[in-house]
Amino acid sequence: MIDSCSLEKSPMLTVDAAVNHIQAAIRPINDSELVALENALGRVLAESVYSHINLPHERNSAMDGYAFSSHDVLNGQPFTLALVGTSWAGKPFQGQLQCGQCVRIFTGAVLPEQTDSVIMQEHIQRKADHIHFPANTKIQQNVRAVGEDVPQGSLLCVQGKKLTAVDLALLASAGINTVNVLRAINIAIFSTGDELAAVGHPLKTGQIYDSNRYLLTGLLNDPCYNVTDLGVIADNKPALTDAFTTAAKNHDVIISTGGASVGDADYVKEVLTECGQINFWKLAIKPGKPLTFGTIGACYFFGLPGNPVSAQVTFQKIVAPALQQLTGAAMTQSLQLTAICTSLLKKSAGRQEFQRGILTQNEHGKFFVSSAGQQGSNILSALSLANCYIILPSECQGVEVGDKVLVEPFSVAI
Repeated sequence: MIDSCSLEKSPMLTVDAAVNHIQAAIRPINDSELVALENALGRVLAESVYSHINLPHERNSAMDGYAFSSHDVLNGQPFTLALVGTSWAGKPFQGQLQCGQCVRIFTGAVLPEQTDSVIMQEHIQRKADHIHFPANTKIQQNVRAVGEDVPQGSLLCVQGKKLTAVDLALLASAGINTVNVLRAINIAIFSTGDELAAVGHPLKTGQIYDSNRYLLTGLLNDPCYNVTDLGVIADNKPALTDAFTTAAKNHDVIISTGGASVGDADYVKEVLTECGQINFWKLAIKPGKPLTFGTIGACYFFGLPGNPVSAQVTFQKIVAPALQQLTGAAMTQSLQLTAICTSLLKKSAGRQEFQRGILTQNEHGKFFVSSAGQQGSNILSALSLANCYIILPSECQGVEVGDKVLVEPFSVAI
């Protein structure tokens, strides 16, 4: 079988080629702002951050036990030390230890200067104020050295890093309370088409509910994006012209769905051509094929297919990397792995396919994937059930049960 799209008069653009074209055109933002650490989750660092202190700042105990000096240990024999005090977390021992003495210590507490070792409390015997240490007590153990995590002056987080919860904890541990981050980019979204009805209103003959703006709003739920929903724009040239030109003045990016493929909606093509520098591409991808990319003034424009599954796939494979680049974030790649297919998959040669699948892992660590259901570009139910894409190369002509396939999880958890 041959995909009918392979009979196009001009060659279709591969996904990789489209991404490369777009990456060459994108210029990352460089405007930045200072934000409080508690508001920095998910933001992109505008500059690298270094630690002004050692982490840990002082030697401290890795566990509850007893701190002692290795000089009191002789020839691996049992020994007894006098207990002379306690070092609490936040309340260090204030005295001076002499030979033959030790202190009770708790996790995170500062070690007295004269000590260099900690023994777990479970390993000793205590009789009144005397601590009996067993034979072969290990020395210089269970002590967190100054700067063992991060030495003073070392890099904490690099420029372009998208800050995670762990990053915030790391920065806070170094006493950092504000960070310089790149500003969020402003994105306008809208759908086009007279057939689209708003959710909550009864459908008229020939109408469908507009689901794509809900899809895009969810996909763009990110602290690096300020999203404006412009609703549904009718198939009307003045309305489309006004929507495109007005949005372009106030936004970094416009993303529309529907009506932007060549020959499908003349007004959209005509308006975009008049308003800016636009490319109409046919991609060798399924679901999806039509993609519009270009600029309207200083604003980038992405026109996605109207079918919701096609809109999601083209967003994730084409638009998402471009937005990541625009925000100034360090570029990342999606995790891909090999799994054994447990379903018969139909495919024609001609386009790279991203079929929706359900990925599982057995008790031996092997990955298996099955089809999530019908693969039509309008079938949202299968996409809702899926947790991965099954990636089939353009030359593939189907998959038999037991074949190995490449899969891309939607998230790390399966």
